[in-house]
Amino acid sequence: MTKRVRPKKYLGQHFLTDIPTAHRIADGLGASDGGLVLEVGPGMGVLTGRLLERFGERLWVIEIDNESVEYLSEKFPSLIGRILSEDFLRLDLRKITEGPISVIGNFPYNISSQILFHLLEYRDQVMEIIGMFQHEVARRLTSGPGNKEYGILSVLMGAFYDSEYLFSVSPHVFLPPPKVTSGVIRFIRKENIGLPCSPETFKKIVKMAFNQRRKTLRNALSAIWTTDLETTGYGGLRAEQLSVEQFLELGVIENRRDA
Repeated sequence: MTKRVRPKKYLGQHFLTDIPTAHRIADGLGASDGGLVLEVGPGMGVLTGRLLERFGERLWVIEIDNESVEYLSEKFPSLIGRILSEDFLRLDLRKITEGPISVIGNFPYNISSQILFHLLEYRDQVMEIIGMFQHEVARRLTSGPGNKEYGILSVLMGAFYDSEYLFSVSPHVFLPPPKVTSGVIRFIRKENIGLPCSPETFKKIVKMAFNQRRKTLRNALSAIWTTDLETTGYGGLRAEQLSVEQFLELGVIENRRDA
């Protein structure tokens, strides 16, 4: 009999235990491009079982917990050879495949934002993402300008992906139960992900603006702009008031200055 895995607090593990919820999450993934499906942090494999039914040999999983790796190998022998015992945040996805990837997972709350930052580095490959997040983070990721939850990842993800809040998940379907409600989000990559400015400039401006979000952009971006910013009419606004397109406009101006 396969031994159960102990959830480890230092890894932020809260194992999903409810089969209907797992099916609902897994069935939200389209992955119609025929590419690889990568599950991040499968834990005890409640989501993995349904993903195997749907995607078979297209499914790979990455799990940093050796105890979980051993458990998954025993429970799903067909996965052997496609279980990566690594830290996802250090994983080079191109070493697995150069083709399209769909990513899914019950993401540990303590690194959920870092997971998205990492996936943004592979936006040319990552076509779709479905993730479980802390409800507060899920709201932030799917919020728009003018909303206090709107932030750095809202803008960076919004430049490349369309997001949708799918449903909320009660703490009672996890082991151990988290202290907060969770939210499941789906990101679908936009058809045209080319930017009018360099991605590095765009990211720099967004981070600089939101890191001092209580200040107007005139002050928050003063290290890089003076008069140029005033020509946009955005100087008296705060970061949370600008759309993705307006941040891209600022990126274009900065690139022209650097040229």
